[in-house]
Amino acid sequence: MAAITASMVAELRARTDAPMMECKKALTEADGDLARAEEILRVKLGNKAGKAASRVTAEGVIAAAVAGDVGALIEINCETDFVSKNDAFLAFTNALAALVVEHNPADVAALSALPLSQEGFGPTVEDVRKGLIGKIGENMSIRRFQRYAGAGKLAHYLHGTRIGVLVAFDGDDVAAKDVAMHVAAMKPVALSGSEVSAELIAKERSIAEQKAAESGKPADIVAKMVEGSVQKYLKEVSLLDQVFVKAADGKQTVAGMLKDKATTVKAFTLYVVGEGIEKKVDDFAAEVAAQVAAAKGQ
Repeated sequence: MAAITASMVAELRARTDAPMMECKKALTEADGDLARAEEILRVKLGNKAGKAASRVTAEGVIAAAVAGDVGALIEINCETDFVSKNDAFLAFTNALAALVVEHNPADVAALSALPLSQEGFGPTVEDVRKGLIGKIGENMSIRRFQRYAGAGKLAHYLHGTRIGVLVAFDGDDVAAKDVAMHVAAMKPVALSGSEVSAELIAKERSIAEQKAAESGKPADIVAKMVEGSVQKYLKEVSLLDQVFVKAADGKQTVAGMLKDKATTVKAFTLYVVGEGIEKKVDDFAAEVAAQVAAAKGQ
């Protein structure tokens, strides 16, 4: 049986917002496996346990650049929030977004090899990155980018520097901007239910099956409960099926709003700084306690 530490309980609580004792029980049941413990809490507590899972721990900046029908969204990471506000770091991020638009690099490695000069560093993006690391004294990395070209018109929205959305569309500019803001707020994972990844559906189905099994109802009823849960999930995470955040009646879907505005959304990309990145959190108190305990055991 794996030892369940206070830091593990704290991390699971940060991910799920579940009560501390529930987190400890879930970790014990999962033998210390955080991912499995989170799933157990989802089964026991429902979607509430997943609301905090989008909290991010890594720092950095999202930037966007659009030139006509070509646009890009990019995420650059750093170690601290302090550096994410550094002018040189912000300039570097914006320069890279523009380079993605102009040169269409195949991946991060190709982007890193493009020509760039900044702060006396160069002649490539990678040289500038290394130079800024030395000057600022903190590591930074190019995490990801998305580029749209020839997909129609483009709209983008930046919520500060931590959330960015790029939308490819045909139709009304205001409607598209509203969609970009909606995406930033509601964080759909796909344009429609048919585009939700098989992996996400399988995970949600597994959770639904475990919850339904605890009901003690007949197998045919359980099967219907599972399918209903999955369909509900697909509507909750699909952009076109979500209730539009500006809906006057509180019921109109994004698809309905777009139909009224004769607008079609072809694709969208949402970036949240540090999403999915686990950052080590030093618990000084726990570290001291562990050292004291170790000393007593000597």
